[in-house]
Amino acid sequence: MTWYLSYIVVYFVFMFAMGFYFFTKVKTSDAYLIAGWNVGFWPIVGTIISTNCGAAVFIGWVGMGFQVGLSGFFKFALPASIFGLILIVFFAKPLRRQRLYTIADLFSERFGGSAGLLPSILSAIIYSVPTTALQMVGMSTVFQLTLGMDAMSGITLSFVLILGFTILGGLPATIITDAIQAVILIVGITILFIASLFYGGGIGQILANTPPEYLSPAGPNGIGDVLLFALSVGPFYLIWQSTWQRIFASRTEQIAQGAGIAGIVLVMIIAVLPYSIGLIAKTYVPADIRPDLVFSYVTTDLLPPALGGIVLVGLLAALMTGADSFILQGSSNLTRDIYYRLLNPRASEKSLMFMSRFTVVIISALAVLVAYKVTDIITLYQWALRLSATIMVFPFLAVMFWKRATKAGALTSMTLAGLATLSWPYLGITLNQTVFGFTVSLISLVAVSLATKHSSNEQVRAVYWDDLDSAADNHDERTLARSQSLSG
Repeated sequence: MTWYLSYIVVYFVFMFAMGFYFFTKVKTSDAYLIAGWNVGFWPIVGTIISTNCGAAVFIGWVGMGFQVGLSGFFKFALPASIFGLILIVFFAKPLRRQRLYTIADLFSERFGGSAGLLPSILSAIIYSVPTTALQMVGMSTVFQLTLGMDAMSGITLSFVLILGFTILGGLPATIITDAIQAVILIVGITILFIASLFYGGGIGQILANTPPEYLSPAGPNGIGDVLLFALSVGPFYLIWQSTWQRIFASRTEQIAQGAGIAGIVLVMIIAVLPYSIGLIAKTYVPADIRPDLVFSYVTTDLLPPALGGIVLVGLLAALMTGADSFILQGSSNLTRDIYYRLLNPRASEKSLMFMSRFTVVIISALAVLVAYKVTDIITLYQWALRLSATIMVFPFLAVMFWKRATKAGALTSMTLAGLATLSWPYLGITLNQTVFGFTVSLISLVAVSLATKHSSNEQVRAVYWDDLDSAADNHDERTLARSQSLSG
């Protein structure tokens, strides 16, 4: 216990020292919520790694690897990374040029203020709250394993630590500490992988003892199961606000794209390790163990505390970086999209700063209530992910590519897609839930947009094409200026 306690104390002393440092530096809501749109390359790389490799890496993906083998990588991590890369490669530059805060900002700018309300609620309440609750429950598990706390006390301590750090430093502290925590995370998961190779008897023995279907991308349940799961997961990462925040926070368009690509490619490489750990664990842990307990069994029952403590600090780093990112995501939505855009457009900077920290408290308090009361947070999280994707992916693509999309079309699409996704379990249809939601979203968006006119408060534009034209015009102007200078 001494090793574990020492590691945990040192880690949180460092985190709160950074929090207090940034508390003295952060003076505006722009700095607090979006780091002043001024973050450099390596901090963006680090924060993308940390945010993408949260508790899922240590607990969820290890458990999935134990349950379905390497196909888990192709079901979740790979499609999430591919769609994340699509977002970065094709949209990072035009999005960064908009100088916005949230995905709801984009909807509000294009269709008018109220159009961002549903995306804001989805992001702040439906997604941010359960995902933050998951981090609190995960952190509570660490405190139970290392300090012998009961679950409720562990959740309470997690809430206090997460809220305290987040309310102090905002996004600047989150991004800088994320970059450092990415290193801790990678070290921790690498130690666990090497230990698993050792306990499994080496690569040759592991391959000999593992059923072939667990080594196949199709897995024990077949390729259809993999593809359907990938479809239900991947598209969400086009509209995942945590990545959008990193795009907006980047100092330049080039950093937004370059650091984003580097971060997600590294995430894809790192993601192979937890699935491999889970797969290898099948050869040496009790066969009847619950998948979500594989990580804790290997870390605390097999590893010596001096090494296990490092792995657990890696898990704490993943949990902290996930929690503060999701809280700030929700805080941005409540502060900018609802309070500033809809309730108080003339709010002073002092009011915005107060609301930024007050909404951090709101999201954190709702999350701890979910952590206390809801027994199946993972299912709630999966619903939030699926619902967000079916509601927002096609309207987002319409904002970027289709000038003919109308406010009525977008709002109808989001409403009907949400209703379709929620009602799917009661309809008795065989079509996959996510496919059904996407189908309703696309058909209603196109049909209603073609049948209606643009409202008076819309900016009638396709952001992606307009942005390309603007960039081309700027390039031509710079070229003309240089040629005139040379001829002069």
